[in-house]
Amino acid sequence: MSTTHATKTAGTFRMECAIRATIQASADTIWTLLTDAAKFPSWNSTVTSLEGNIAEGETLKLKVPTSPERLFKPKVSHVEKGRSMIWSDGMAPMFKGVRTFTLTPNADGSTEFSMTERFSGIMLPMIKGSLPDFAPVFEAYAADLKRAAEGRA
Repeated sequence: MSTTHATKTAGTFRMECAIRATIQASADTIWTLLTDAAKFPSWNSTVTSLEGNIAEGETLKLKVPTSPERLFKPKVSHVEKGRSMIWSDGMAPMFKGVRTFTLTPNADGSTEFSMTERFSGIMLPMIKGSLPDFAPVFEAYAADLKRAAEGRA
């Protein structure tokens, strides 16, 4: 059981972290986990709490253990049921974070999960140093999702 390591790329006004994992579960099983806000903290060690309705146009309230004092309010800006979802936060062109979740079913019944977070904006060079290293967080997220989905399959 292996999860791919997160990859990171960066430039002056953009920064990205991504992870991919093959999960031995259907896209529907994974989608159910990714869209049930109330149960998120029960399977995902990278989320302390998640409130709101995970649906296009909705704003969520998210707390994470790496920044317990902060309340993040990402907006669900795109949903293609069972396939992809985008959460975004911030205000372009100053600073914006966009997280994209993608599920791609494989012929053998497994699903390729990918998650990418892109930060961009003219403020990024000033705040880049205060952002956490997302690689271990993404690796834990993917491992938690894999364990939870495969446990249901």
